[in-house]
Amino acid sequence: MDIKKRPIGIFDSGVGGLTVAHAIKQLMPGESLIYFGDTAHLPYGDKSAELISQYSEKIVEFLLGQNAKMILIACNSASASASDFLKGKFGRETIILDVISPVIDFVSSRNYKKVGVIGTKRTIASGVYERMITLKSPGTSVVSLATPLLVPMIEEGFIFDDVSNQIIRTYLSNEIFDGIDALILGCTHYPIIRNQISKFFDFRVEIIDSSHVVSSMARDILLKNKILNDSGQLSDRFLVSDYTEYFGKIARLFFEREINLEKIDIWS
Repeated sequence: MDIKKRPIGIFDSGVGGLTVAHAIKQLMPGESLIYFGDTAHLPYGDKSAELISQYSEKIVEFLLGQNAKMILIACNSASASASDFLKGKFGRETIILDVISPVIDFVSSRNYKKVGVIGTKRTIASGVYERMITLKSPGTSVVSLATPLLVPMIEEGFIFDDVSNQIIRTYLSNEIFDGIDALILGCTHYPIIRNQISKFFDFRVEIIDSSHVVSSMARDILLKNKILNDSGQLSDRFLVSDYTEYFGKIARLFFEREINLEKIDIWS
């Protein structure tokens, strides 16, 4: 197959990576996608780096078997725990892009005084945002908070209601966020509740959504390598390791069409 027509592979532990997939389709409508949601093992955020690396390695091997010309690690926990390992092992076979590095580059291009980060336990414990932002933007102070209830809340469909508003309020009212200029959504699930988060701050804090930053960088990389598909898309595929009704609902909401979910076991 012509490399331009090969799909972009995207993976996450659940529905969160759909925010990246949607941004990709908006920016590059000619590209075809193969999305893998590892719903059987979600959430990744409370698992060890070693286990996340094992899951991620198996998924990347599968996506390579599907001829992916680029693989997006659409999960902050996997990006923090397994990105270097995956790039080291598979970097010669395909382009691998994580969701953290593009955000660090974006932040370093701005003049923020204080930036907040929310994410899973694994992402926050890795300290990757504080370390890399401090390295590239020494004048920017960074505060971070693990918000582990947000992913299961979103995966269970508790959004735009009193339950989600109370959980969001409880986390974001932490005094460490006083005076922040911007808040990094350090999990690809979080853009689903972006409006609620922005509303909490009375729309006075810039909310940094990695999906748009990452999709822009992905397009630049494909253009640079002359493998952007500009001849019209082939079909997209959406795969899950365990079917959940809410996954299908969110997928239809993002893509405004019926999505055919395929359940597949890549672990046997």
